[in-house]
Amino acid sequence: MSNRLTAVLRSYRLVAMAAAPVVPLFLARRLKQGKEHRLRLAERHGEAGTERPQGPLVWLHGASVGELASVLPLIQRIAARGVSMLVTTGTVTSGEIAEQRLPAGVIHQFLPIDVPRFVRRFLAHWQPDLALFVESDLWPNLVIETSLRRVPMILVNGRVSERSFRRWRYLPRTIGNLLERFDLCLARTPADAGRFVDLGAPRVVTSGDLKLDVPAPPADPAELKRLAEMFGDRPVIAAASTHAGEEEAVIAAHARLRENFPGLLTLIAPRHPERGANVVDLVKAAGLGVAQRSRGEQPSQETDIYVADTMGELGLLYRLAPVVFIGGSLVQHGGQNPIEPAKLGAAILHGPHVWNFAELYGALDAAEGAMPVENAEGLVKAFAGWLSNPTARTRAANAGKATVEGLAGALGHTLDSLEPYLLELQMRHGEHRA
Repeated sequence: MSNRLTAVLRSYRLVAMAAAPVVPLFLARRLKQGKEHRLRLAERHGEAGTERPQGPLVWLHGASVGELASVLPLIQRIAARGVSMLVTTGTVTSGEIAEQRLPAGVIHQFLPIDVPRFVRRFLAHWQPDLALFVESDLWPNLVIETSLRRVPMILVNGRVSERSFRRWRYLPRTIGNLLERFDLCLARTPADAGRFVDLGAPRVVTSGDLKLDVPAPPADPAELKRLAEMFGDRPVIAAASTHAGEEEAVIAAHARLRENFPGLLTLIAPRHPERGANVVDLVKAAGLGVAQRSRGEQPSQETDIYVADTMGELGLLYRLAPVVFIGGSLVQHGGQNPIEPAKLGAAILHGPHVWNFAELYGALDAAEGAMPVENAEGLVKAFAGWLSNPTARTRAANAGKATVEGLAGALGHTLDSLEPYLLELQMRHGEHRA
């Protein structure tokens, strides 16, 4: 690997260095928007919030909630070996999930802004022995500075969507310069692996999708029982991880469906909970009854839409609704993860834009464990079909569950690939202690 940078990367580093003085203004704006943690802004400048533990340290970075959730079993298995771990993420919500679900002793920090001196400050303090990057969150200065310190880097659960691949093909030397710094790229699928090879990654292994090995999301048993009793025998459907532009379609579908399904209750969980108030306004504008979970409001018989704008409660929603539409797929986002509802026995609907999980949705559709729809009209027909035919709905749910369970195994493959690195760093630190 050469330490020489492409012209694009040199320019990026110069711009990043020049932008350092305005980072406080950038963070202040994000703080007002609720996108930063007020008491932990220093971490975004690379200043550590705690001391580095003694001995070998594995650093794992995942951008946000989805990436962190997908690697929690991996973190647990590495930490169980007695190896200290540092986990970094970049969003407030991921920080909240980290506090709730990381194993005891695993340190969480927010990732520094991608300015060379911030990154160097971060690395100088933590001195990681091994760096694991999850999926595709490759900040150039972070990758470059880590490689300059000779820290082995491995891409875990790596993915490159077809759209990202086409964009990177315009800068082949730039992405190649970054990827060649990785010791190993563990790709989710053969298609991802092929794209990494084409983009210049020197060593690529298809390990499977870690999301398929994550246990189904939990739900508080008492709250599940309480809501189930409150809903009674009302027909219930859900829309999970929705984005702007999709809630309108779901609300319009509900207005049509309730004519044939009296008492219908629709649960909407926006991808970003802070959008809950906006969804409430949309429901009110449609003349429908609404309750907002984050405000402690309870759904009554007059409630048409229950806006579930809270963190970490999708496990409740998937257990309460036998049919779930997965958002990010009716708009140009790429579709959200369908694995969790499939594992919990929900029949799945999705829109046409699912390139983020193209292979998985393809497998679910082929097994008739999920159904694609094109628009609000398609939502009405699909919801109505499964609400009126419980046998077909159960058959689809069972097919979806069997599909995702049959594709599991990525955790074992990933750990097998990491074993030489983990063993080497443990032996090296053991020799130093001796």
